Amino acid sequence: MSLSNDLKTIKEACQRLNVTLSNGMKMPRLGQGTWYMGDSASDREEEIQAIRTGIDLGMNLIDTAEMYGEGRSESLIGEAIKGISREELFMVSKVYPHNASRSRIFNSCKNTLQRLGVDCLDLYLLHWRGSVPLEETVECMEELVQEGLIKSWGVSNFDTDDMKELWEVPKGNHCVVNQVLYHLGSRGIEYDLLPWMKAHNVPLMAYCPIAQGGNLRKEMLKNQAVMDIAKKYDMTPVQVLLSFVLHQENAIAIPKAGKKEHVKENAQTALIQLGKSELDRLSRAFPAPDYKTMLDVR
Repeated sequence: MSLSNDLKTIKEACQRLNVTLSNGMKMPRLGQGTWYMGDSASDREEEIQAIRTGIDLGMNLIDTAEMYGEGRSESLIGEAIKGISREELFMVSKVYPHNASRSRIFNSCKNTLQRLGVDCLDLYLLHWRGSVPLEETVECMEELVQEGLIKSWGVSNFDTDDMKELWEVPKGNHCVVNQVLYHLGSRGIEYDLLPWMKAHNVPLMAYCPIAQGGNLRKEMLKNQAVMDIAKKYDMTPVQVLLSFVLHQENAIAIPKAGKKEHVKENAQTALIQLGKSELDRLSRAFPAPDYKTMLDVR
């Protein structure tokens, strides 16, 4: 079989991939990550065109953070989405832990909105655990919702114990997602975090779903099982890795791509679902641990 190159077909497939959050909002399951985007002036126009291409293909979830280039990523996105209807976009950003206090979070959020050129975020995440008490951050997140600056909030890089602690905080269960690193070669969350999240209706937002550059990424892309499955479905190895993440129920993937051709490659993944035999073979090649592991962050 051959994956369609028709832009309308790809867009429709991407738009069918969504999850309903606990507050009733619909969230796309295939979006665009932007870590390290905006850092290079020479790549700026190419990155802007990549983001716009993703939106044209139905990948209208855009994930960023005030940490990314100390706001440069948000500014780049703000330029890329000019002239695009806000209703077409699902905008996500993250607050630094040291800015997640009552004295700083409101200013951080407003600065993010200003850089993005929007008046509201669809989702605002605590980037990782810091010294600010969770109860204080949750109270502020709830106030940001009440003020109309954000529509929902969640967390990032929270392990099982962190999530359990969050659930003990008043309104902590209003958290709608947990964004953590997850891909075929990093499956530690399947041991206890992912089951806990499924039991509490908290979707997984997977960053680096096809892994960052390095030996592990190369090992996965050149793995015989990955290459055989790619050949069977006329996919690329990258699309196989991304499909593995998307097979998880309620999983959201945000691959980063700074070039239009890579964005299209990611978007085409919405056109196919891997079968059980293919998923089983991938699991044999890269098995999930049967014991608790540290949460991966790189």
